[in-house]
Amino acid sequence: MYISQELRKTNIAEYLLYMWQVENIIRAFDCSLSRIRREYIERFDYDEEQKEELADWFGNLIRMMNQEGCREQGHLQINKVTMQTLIELHTQLLASTKFPFYNAEYYRVLPYIVELRNRGANKDENEVETCFNSLYGVMMLRLQQKEITPNTDHAIKEITTFIGMLSDYYKKDKEEGLKFE
Repeated sequence: MYISQELRKTNIAEYLLYMWQVENIIRAFDCSLSRIRREYIERFDYDEEQKEELADWFGNLIRMMNQEGCREQGHLQINKVTMQTLIELHTQLLASTKFPFYNAEYYRVLPYIVELRNRGANKDENEVETCFNSLYGVMMLRLQQKEITPNTDHAIKEITTFIGMLSDYYKKDKEEGLKFE
């Protein structure tokens, strides 16, 4: 909760990846708040009030996952809305002549996106979603200390740069408002 609050303000891409990880943490504990309290929250060096706030946050997420039918897989609506906002911003940035560096970065990373999409199960997903799914997948592989091929590592570095640009534009748009004319 504390990490998500900070990331939401500073880096929307990291926030979204973090929230996907939280969804999977909840699933790993069988959507059981009592297990999350006992086996997860208790490991943190928080005072009792902070632990209660964290438990409430997890409880709300569990409730939403149950209501939205994503106990087993999928993403919460709040995360889908964030993704859709990023997709819409991406579309606006590409359509505008005012963001040539973003356009250049997009076309530089597009071959990796196409290759990753062709390997994946959902060939109809948006390019931004493909990037996030790839970043998340590699993040999970690294957490499991599994090998990542040099080609995949290179593609992920390129995608990270691209998504970082999108995240920076998101923040700038929220703080100052971007002009797309």
